[in-house]
Amino acid sequence: MGMPVPQQRWTREQVLALPDDGRRRELLDGELVVTPAPSRVHQRAVAALCEAMLPYVRRHGLGELLMAPADLSLEDGEILQPDLFVIPPEQADGADWRSVRHLLLAVEVASPASRRTDRLTKRRRYQRAGVPEYWVVDLDDRLVERWEPGDDRPAVLEDTLVWSAGGAPEPLVIHLPAFFRRVWRDGER
Repeated sequence: MGMPVPQQRWTREQVLALPDDGRRRELLDGELVVTPAPSRVHQRAVAALCEAMLPYVRRHGLGELLMAPADLSLEDGEILQPDLFVIPPEQADGADWRSVRHLLLAVEVASPASRRTDRLTKRRRYQRAGVPEYWVVDLDDRLVERWEPGDDRPAVLEDTLVWSAGGAPEPLVIHLPAFFRRVWRDGER
């Protein structure tokens, strides 16, 4: 389960100095959140999204589509690990994560260990940073929550996910029932 690790207030340097034990570490408002390695179905979902999105991002020169782990800091003193994210073109050539200060899109595939953090803490963080869209992919309920910066409630998508990214002449369209069938390998649970 993704749980805060007690200490008065963690720093980015303290978190980055911890030994690599295969767990995902994020630093949100001084609080260290640790989650176990993702499941196979989680990773299939990230891979399927990446396969659907990469040609679109490249074709329209939207920047760079990448996956966690990443150690992003949209504000000083934090570490964010979105499952999938798009860096705008003006930041796509950097060599390290510190140069990334804006995202066009952040995506989290919710798991039992991360569901609450993804929907509350991280959502608010991405909204505060002005990330144009934040998606929470719910594998169990087979839906996507789409959040924009000013939203109090998400758009809940069960049939079609449409992403119209900065200046692209056409939207990316993902048929969600087919996506979830592929992720779950036709009903595997």
